[in-house]
Amino acid sequence: MKRRQLFHFGAGLTGAALLSAHAPGWSQGVAKRAAGAGDRIVILVELKGGNDGLNTVVPFADPLYPQLRPTLALAQDQVLRLDDRTGLHPQLKPMLALWEKNELAIVQGVGYPQPNLSHFRSIEIWETGSRSNEYLTEGWLARGLKTATGAPSAFTADGVRIGSSDLGPLAGARAVSLTNPEVFIDQARLASPRAAQGNAALQHLLRVEADVSQAAEGLRADAFAFTTTFPQGQFGNAVRAAAQVVASQRGRAGVPVITLTLGSFDTHQNQANLHANLLRQLAEGMLALRSALTELGAWDRTLVMTFSEFGRRPRQNQSNGTDHGTAAPHFIAGGAVRGGLYGQPPELARLDPAQNLAFTTDFRQLYATVAQDWWGVDPEIVVRGRFEPLRFLAT
Repeated sequence: MKRRQLFHFGAGLTGAALLSAHAPGWSQGVAKRAAGAGDRIVILVELKGGNDGLNTVVPFADPLYPQLRPTLALAQDQVLRLDDRTGLHPQLKPMLALWEKNELAIVQGVGYPQPNLSHFRSIEIWETGSRSNEYLTEGWLARGLKTATGAPSAFTADGVRIGSSDLGPLAGARAVSLTNPEVFIDQARLASPRAAQGNAALQHLLRVEADVSQAAEGLRADAFAFTTTFPQGQFGNAVRAAAQVVASQRGRAGVPVITLTLGSFDTHQNQANLHANLLRQLAEGMLALRSALTELGAWDRTLVMTFSEFGRRPRQNQSNGTDHGTAAPHFIAGGAVRGGLYGQPPELARLDPAQNLAFTTDFRQLYATVAQDWWGVDPEIVVRGRFEPLRFLAT
């Protein structure tokens, strides 16, 4: 049986095999906040399909913005202004509550050198933290968890991926994948040995991964009675499942990483209404996540971060949509976040030869920040090189 072979439990539950325990992190003196991963949570939200950054965090004061987007540009009086040149899409209004509390950081111009505009390859680069010309199989989160203070073997599971059948950035970790949270959170014992009858391989993995079974048991819908109202729909159900994962950790070693998926943001045509609806779901989900985690007393120890395979082209296409592009902004939220705008705003007058935005913040800088300032581990182990951490976490 290969260590990374996947197995399946009814209703779309999959798990990855063993990850050995590792020594504590690189320096006990680094990042006082990052005493260990055991009491901190990372929640990643994948904006699947490539989110249009220019209509998410809007450079409304740039005269080139409406010129490049004669029908898609948002009017200045629609934009939720953050300063005198930058604002948010109006459907992101619920996130202003985070912004006003200084719990929302927006990192602009995130990308990487020699960008790949294939959905499959580019998301692989983001998930593994690789260079554009190298192919890795281990997710960046798995590398971080191996060295995080607080041995991974103490966790119920290293991570839970909700809404996707693959492990993505958790590949190589002891993780479970819940492809159907709507069904899963309403069933109690999907990971029981009874579900593996007649399947010798599954029985073997259940024996060595009893802690994953315990994680599944903790996700029952009656695990915690939230007063938070969760949004309707698939993403709202995923947010509710994520909150139940955190609730299941009370009083014992829990799950340090949860990933969610929203999309598709692949808006090649008729973008305006589709994009607005997706951003509304994102904003409502983020606000519900904050409310639920505050109920649990976990918001101050949770870091929520968006990612996407790429942005969209600055110039709209002939189908009232946008095609695959490069750099885009990303959101980081949490009670320990130092809110504000980070990185350089998009320079629409300085597009690259392919008429795409030049990136100004390497995505691995975000990962290096998580590694160093959240987990207290050597960021070079996680990002496999020197990438300057950002300062969006309070000390």
